[in-house]
Amino acid sequence: FFEVPFDSNMNRTKNRPLVRGQISPLLAVCFAASCGIPGIALLTLGVNPLTGALGAFNIFLYTCCYTPLKRMSIANTWVGAVVGAIPPVMGWTAATGSLDAGALLLGGILYSWQFPHFNALSWGLREDYSRGGYCMMSVTHPGLCRRVALRHCLALIGLSTVAPVLDITTWTFPIISLPINLYISYLGFRFYRDADRSSSRKLFFCSLWHLPMLLLVMFTCKKSVLEKEDKGDLPGGGHETAMEIRLP
Repeated sequence: FFEVPFDSNMNRTKNRPLVRGQISPLLAVCFAASCGIPGIALLTLGVNPLTGALGAFNIFLYTCCYTPLKRMSIANTWVGAVVGAIPPVMGWTAATGSLDAGALLLGGILYSWQFPHFNALSWGLREDYSRGGYCMMSVTHPGLCRRVALRHCLALIGLSTVAPVLDITTWTFPIISLPINLYISYLGFRFYRDADRSSSRKLFFCSLWHLPMLLLVMFTCKKSVLEKEDKGDLPGGGHETAMEIRLP
């Protein structure tokens, strides 16, 4: 709705339904509201208020902060990364009802992953973003674009190592995930060094399988409830809580 005039100048967005006039702006806004408002209500009443609040905050952050920032400052990428990091945090709060270390770790992984993913993607779309008037790192700060992508590839290694320290996974997780984290870091270094479309495409396509693979390994190496119970780490620390968790 906000970006129709700018999307019409970009090859990747000029065929979107709003740009082509296939649907009206009023219909688009009504559809968004009919999804967003009941969605937040369902999360709040059917799951818990914390998850509903995070959902509402994310809609606000995307529409009112990230979207206008795209035409004002390269800070939009960092704000957009927060938007992408919140959904897994919502999954954690939906399951546990709390915003604890596990939620922040999942959010941190998604946050860092988005920089090699998007910066590599935007590198091949620099001309398009320039025509649309969007302030992307790849357009205005190409060197920073590559450096940030590499830094966050390396950050994924650190975040994977933090997981067992926080007692979320076993120590097998950072070990098993190290090869794929090293591989995306290698491609991030190639992108930083070569600064061409070939290296950016390889990094982008690697990011598509890297994230699901990393999360799958994380899932298989997660600490079970019974392991934490044996250590007395369950919330509340009581025998009654452990019994409740075991019951269907």
